[in-house]
Amino acid sequence: MATLPTPRYFSYGPFAKKVPLELHKLNRQRLCEKLRQLPEVPEGAIVVLKGGQTQLRHSTDHEVYFRQESYMHWLFGVLEPDCWGALEVDTGNSILFMPDLPADYAVWMGTIHPPEHFKQKYDVDEVHFTKENHVKIVTELKKKNASTLLLLRGLNTDSGNVTESADFNGIKQFERDYDRLFHIITELRVIKTDMELEVMRYATQISCDAHKKVMREIKPLMTQYQAESIFEHSCFFDGGCKIMGYDCIGATGSDCATLHYGHAGNPNDGLIKDGDMCLFDMGCEYYCYGADVTCSFPVNGVFTNDQKVIYEAVLAANRAVMANTKAGVNWVDNHRLAERVILTHLREFGMVKGDVDDMMRAHLGAIFFPHGLGHFIGLDTHDVGGYPPGVERPTEPGLESLRTARVLKANMVVTIEPGCYFIDTLMDRALASEEQRDFIDVATFERFRKFGGVRIEDDVVVRETDCELLSVVPRTVNEIQTFMGQKK
Repeated sequence: MATLPTPRYFSYGPFAKKVPLELHKLNRQRLCEKLRQLPEVPEGAIVVLKGGQTQLRHSTDHEVYFRQESYMHWLFGVLEPDCWGALEVDTGNSILFMPDLPADYAVWMGTIHPPEHFKQKYDVDEVHFTKENHVKIVTELKKKNASTLLLLRGLNTDSGNVTESADFNGIKQFERDYDRLFHIITELRVIKTDMELEVMRYATQISCDAHKKVMREIKPLMTQYQAESIFEHSCFFDGGCKIMGYDCIGATGSDCATLHYGHAGNPNDGLIKDGDMCLFDMGCEYYCYGADVTCSFPVNGVFTNDQKVIYEAVLAANRAVMANTKAGVNWVDNHRLAERVILTHLREFGMVKGDVDDMMRAHLGAIFFPHGLGHFIGLDTHDVGGYPPGVERPTEPGLESLRTARVLKANMVVTIEPGCYFIDTLMDRALASEEQRDFIDVATFERFRKFGGVRIEDDVVVRETDCELLSVVPRTVNEIQTFMGQKK
C-alpha cells in the first residue's frame, strides 16, 4: 500500500494551533486560476513578490522583531526576512529565494539550513539561495523563459501607502507588469478560505479568553498598563500569540473618549479608579492572522445608571447591525443603522430630542459616533480591499471615516464596532452648530462631558443569509456583572 504524504503544519509550539501549509498552496492555486482568466496575462508570466526585510531600530544595531509582509505571507507563509517568492502562472510552480547567509550566522543565530530544509518547511517546489546582487533570481527567471513579471504595486486605502514591489538587480531585463496583480491578489485576500477562517477563529478565541482574564483580574488602583500586560501575557502564555495585531488600547475613565488611546503619547499609563468605565480594544494575531475585539465594562463590575444607558445604546446598535449583516448588504447602510439606533436610545434617555430622521440629516450621530462602523480584518487589522476600483469613499460626517463602503460578500470578515463617546472638541462643535444644538438637552449633555465613552467591537464572518460571530465574551449588562461578580 502506498504511503500517504505527511501533512505539513505551522505551529508555535506543541500547545498552539496547527495550521496546515495547504492554506498557502490553495492561495497560490486561487491566484493562478484568476490570472489565467485574464487575456492580458501572457503565457510564461511569473508572479514575483518581495518579502519583508530585516529592520534595525533607527541608527542602532538593534534588530526589530520580524513579522512577514502580508502579501508574502498569504502566498508562501515564509517566516524569515529578506526572502523573495515567485509563482509560475501557467503551472503553479512555486519558488522561494532565501538569503545566502554568511558562515558566522551559525555562531550568532543558529543552524544554516540547506535549500531542501526550506522546501520541506514551506512545501514549495523549489528553493534557491540568493546573494544581495540577486544574480540567482535573474538566472532562474531566465531559465524559465519568463515572458512577463507580474509585480505588486497598488494603494493601501487605509494608510495611503503604496505597496513595495519587487525590484532587484537585473529586473529591467524582463517585461514588467505593475497593473494586473495588485487588485487580483487583494480581492482574494478579502474573501477568506475555510483554512484562513480556522486560524482567525483561533486568534479571536485566544483574544476573547484574554479579555475575560482581564475582566476577572482587574481592580481599582491598578494601572492601565497592568491590565494591558494581563491581556498580552494571556495571549502568549495560553495561545502562543506573541504579536499583537495593533497597539493595545487600555483606556479607562475619561481616557475612553480618545479613540486611539494607547499610543506613545498616551501609553496606557493612567491609574484605574473605582467606578471608571474601561474601554479595552485589544487583539492578538496568530500566524499573522489577527483579531480585533473591544470590551467595555465598569472596573468594579457594577454599572451605574448612566453607564448602563450608554452601554446598552451601543450594544443595541452592535446587535442590530449583526442581525442585518449578510451577503448583499451595503456597509454604509449598516453604519447608518448603528447611528440611528444610538440616537434613538439617547432620545429615550433625554439627552437628545426631536425627530431621529432630522438628527440623521443634521449628522448629529457623528458627534457621538465619529469613526466608521468597522473594517475588514485578516492578515492586517485594517485589512486590504476596502475601496477597490469603482467603490467611492463617502464624504458625509461619520461616513467619511468608513474603511469600506462595499456590498458584503460571503467569507468576508469584518468588525462591528459602534461606539458612543463624549469628546470635548465634538461636543463644543455640536453646541456651536445652529443645525445641531437644538436637538441637544444641554444639561444632560454637559453632565457626560467627562464620561469618556463606550465601544463594543466584534469580529464576524459574513455568510449568505447571516453572519458568524467569532468573538464570544460577556456582552449584556447582566452577563458582565455576573461574570465579574465571580472574581476570586
